[in-house]
Amino acid sequence: MEPRVRERGGGVVLSSNRLSFEVDERFEAAAREWAEARMTEFEDAMETKAEQALLEIENLVAGAHEVEFEVDGTTVHHHPTDELRSFLERQSEATGLGPSEVLELHVGLFTRVFLDDDEERPPDAPPT
Repeated sequence: MEPRVRERGGGVVLSSNRLSFEVDERFEAAAREWAEARMTEFEDAMETKAEQALLEIENLVAGAHEVEFEVDGTTVHHHPTDELRSFLERQSEATGLGPSEVLELHVGLFTRVFLDDDEERPPDAPPT
């Protein structure tokens, strides 16, 4: 699978600098919910959810508006910006986790981003 840049308006850039991780059950469930709600294939939903999470992270850390990644089954391969790689390496040193593990944790924070939850949640409730 070739790496690509996903951005508004499209584009393709090849790169070999990547971090990889397996999505967890919560991410997979969110992708299935996305696919069902939008009547799309699970594989497409996995790409969309990965893109959403990675864009949020890259934008917060590096101000980026595009991400380079691929999804292979339940494995996400991300080609981080230099800023994000540096950020993950600092967090890796502080936690003893590898940069891919740190990225996986950050992606987990954005698992349910953009899903329409039917439940009414109190405004001060922690994210699900």
